[in-house]
Amino acid sequence: MAEQAKQGGWRANKWVRAAIPALLLHCSIGTVYCWSIFSQEIADYIGYSKGAVEWAFSFAIFFLGMSAAFLGNIVEKDIHKSSLIATICFSVGMLLTGVFIMYGGSHQHSPVALIGIYLSYGFIMGVGLGTGYLSPVKTLMLWFQDRKGLATGLAVAGFGAAKAIASPIMQGMLNGLGDGGIYKMFMILAGVYFVMMFVGHLLLAKPADWHEPQNSADKPKIMDVLKTKPLTNYIGIWVMFYINITCGLALISQEKMIVKCVGLAAMAGVISTVSAIFNAGGRLGFSAWADTMKDRNTIYKMIFVLSIAFTALVMLTGGIKNGEGNGLLIFLVLALIFVVNAGYGGGFSNVPTLLSDHYGMGSISAIHGITLSAWAFAGLTGNQVATYIVNHTGEFVEHGTDAAGKAIMINPVGYQNVLIFTIALYILALVLCLVLVKPSNTKGAK
Repeated sequence: MAEQAKQGGWRANKWVRAAIPALLLHCSIGTVYCWSIFSQEIADYIGYSKGAVEWAFSFAIFFLGMSAAFLGNIVEKDIHKSSLIATICFSVGMLLTGVFIMYGGSHQHSPVALIGIYLSYGFIMGVGLGTGYLSPVKTLMLWFQDRKGLATGLAVAGFGAAKAIASPIMQGMLNGLGDGGIYKMFMILAGVYFVMMFVGHLLLAKPADWHEPQNSADKPKIMDVLKTKPLTNYIGIWVMFYINITCGLALISQEKMIVKCVGLAAMAGVISTVSAIFNAGGRLGFSAWADTMKDRNTIYKMIFVLSIAFTALVMLTGGIKNGEGNGLLIFLVLALIFVVNAGYGGGFSNVPTLLSDHYGMGSISAIHGITLSAWAFAGLTGNQVATYIVNHTGEFVEHGTDAAGKAIMINPVGYQNVLIFTIALYILALVLCLVLVKPSNTKGAK
């Protein structure tokens, strides 16, 4: 088969056939998290509010999760086809986003431009994100049977690290391309990411000794696989995964303004990069650590306990609203941001291996895809609920000016109140983790 590696030499090398292509795919699609770098520029260029444009990112995350859920079977059957779909959809979506931004620049306030960006960045790129995210995961676990967590963590870390790598590049392009730099950036990067992903698509292949059941009669239905354990077990995994993403997005979406609240506006870019490193480090570190544990679910217990502890500390001390000029409170707020980023990333990298331990490798791409629907719904709730809380509680106050001389408005009490929402959900996730998700006796199942 075209998707299977032939024995001998580089064709049977797990790094060439799994790790490198996974990084090429995930380091490309992971740039979706660079959205905050250019969202205001898009809004200004096409004549719409930032709030209106923000829905493009929410749609991208929603369609990432939903395409993964609905296209999981295609990934299961043929990673060669699914990785090509990912390559085409992601790069074409990015190119069309640039086209519609260019159109919006010459047709201010045009609904065609806004809807076009929704469709391009949200839907088309979203499908590329979902299939691209799923495609290398099972392949990695098949090549790295003994260190599945390390393997999947490596790839998913690429998704998290993409923000740290691409953000300064994108910022430099926006500053250096002059008038219309925002749409030129999208068009140039569409070509760059097409090449990266296409090379990954060509290299990606399953081990030659792994044979997918080709007859549907040989492959059990997804619900039959899930029912091999109490259904509440899977519900617990899905909900705690959803909660971890929702809480992560709620805090990460306000991260830039929280940093300004505690008087570190000048270091916002550096802190954003460091938090992205923690995000990527959590993806690799937590998943690799889980390889040494009898029950991978222990990692989720640790993530939720740490998140609850640091959230509680910042809540009790009023760290966000009282932090400016107080070194200890600034440290606690930054520690919370970094811990949540690490836990957010670790939750992503551990879910496929946790699922494989519980349900085996046979249908893991399809089951993982269905589970990523949690990401879709979290993408519509996490940052939106946080924004609602900030806009409807507390009070916005002026806090200096930006480089253009425009007043910076912050709402310290509103950002602090977001923590009430996140700690309640983290506690619920910990309870589900302890009560519903039972230890697996099938670690390393094939």
